[in-house]
Amino acid sequence: MNFQTWEPIYEAILDDFGFDRAGDERARDVFVGMLRATDSELFDVETLAFSGQTVAVAGAGPSLADDHDVAREADAVVAASSAARTLRADGVDVDCMVTDLDGTPETAIRLTTYGTPVVIHAHGDNNRAIQDYVPQCQLSSVVATTQAAPAPPLRNFGGFTDGDRAAFLADHFGASRLVFPGWDFDDPAVTPMKRRKLTWAERLLYWLERRRDERFAILDGRRESIDTSALPVE
Repeated sequence: MNFQTWEPIYEAILDDFGFDRAGDERARDVFVGMLRATDSELFDVETLAFSGQTVAVAGAGPSLADDHDVAREADAVVAASSAARTLRADGVDVDCMVTDLDGTPETAIRLTTYGTPVVIHAHGDNNRAIQDYVPQCQLSSVVATTQAAPAPPLRNFGGFTDGDRAAFLADHFGASRLVFPGWDFDDPAVTPMKRRKLTWAERLLYWLERRRDERFAILDGRRESIDTSALPVE
């Protein structure tokens, strides 16, 4: 994802939520400083290779309990946040975890010790989590990301929530098909803020499927009601 392509959507998200871009940039810079202060090499994200593969982008919704086989039958699994713990508890291997450390940081830490790449995301309100948990990770298994303009070693592959960022990551590294176990856009148990974030996740997946010339089954019956006004015209 080219940041110039992503930036207009990023600005629309900031405007919609009233988030502070400077806060994201501060979090990015704190993360950069932490990583530069260590002698450890981060995971070489370019070794992620999903070319020709069906990738399960696993969400942490309640339907994941019924969707384990979708993940198990995929060629690779990229799990959003606590979906990694749920899948592993059911014996499903996770190839990559995407998280902002708001949920199950202990799973992220543990996976890095096993050599599983964990994509850790810095944004305006998780500075404390980054400072508390990243030092406990095996950095050779960490990929660092930001939603602001990237600054080495932080990358920006696109996306906003853990789930849609996982989809953009899989797309970036060549997945031929994306499937979505554990996604529940209409989960009544989520907070109003989470519901707004899911609305953006839905919107971004719609954009991604158009960019990929693919149709995601989880958007069937929903496309017509998606507000696309903030999306680039392609």
